[in-house]
Amino acid sequence: MGRGQKWVLRNGRWFGFGLLPALITLVLYAAALTALAFWADDLAAWATPFADDWESPWPGLLRGTFTVVLFAGGLLLAALTFTAVALLVGDPFYEALSEKVEESEGGGPEGPDRPLWRELWISLRDSLHILLRVAVLTVPLFVLGFVPVIGQTIVPALGFAVSGFFLTAELTSVALQRRDIPVRERLRLLRGRKALALGFGVPLVLAFLLPLVAVFLMPGAVAGATLLARDLVDDRADGNAGAPGDGSAGPATATPPAADGTD
Repeated sequence: MGRGQKWVLRNGRWFGFGLLPALITLVLYAAALTALAFWADDLAAWATPFADDWESPWPGLLRGTFTVVLFAGGLLLAALTFTAVALLVGDPFYEALSEKVEESEGGGPEGPDRPLWRELWISLRDSLHILLRVAVLTVPLFVLGFVPVIGQTIVPALGFAVSGFFLTAELTSVALQRRDIPVRERLRLLRGRKALALGFGVPLVLAFLLPLVAVFLMPGAVAGATLLARDLVDDRADGNAGAPGDGSAGPATATPPAADGTD
């Protein structure tokens, strides 16, 4: 992560270029959260009609709690989806930034020749695949959060670890998709380097809790994820080369004929 931030700071033009999608996404999310805050009371009243006949102060307490939980859920959803939406909005921007990072590191693949709409569709499909996996893991953690002691200690730590892992998966998708590596294979590669994935993603999750910080870190996050993706691909190549018979295309070696002409 640090290498990625240093790269964009050394290349100031690309830092400014990479800010644009995150700024656009921030404006969209700010508008959505403002609308949620404005309509939260009405939504609470609509969702709890059974409390109309309750004696005061119970309807107000119930609806106040519902409003707080609703807005907190909106903030959590925004934090979990900000990166995916920013990557979708900024696909051409981050693709160019990632290619420039690869060029500075010795070059990378040009990527499959696909129209922009196809690239956007693949990015959306892969993001939904990852978000579904996040939901499968975070919903049980949310429920466990109400358990005394565990819910205030272990569960938050696990939540940040899950979010960090899948944030890394989202950010590395820019470089790995260019190599035409499917999303399931990307997740398998990251599971093989959990410490690397968590060390990259967890600090970003903590920083991304502050929306403005997320905006300014996004260009460096994409640059760092590109460097991380290169490491993953190198590991994948080494693994394929050393695993004959697994269906991968390792280096072929021919057996020379014997000097006397026999096989």
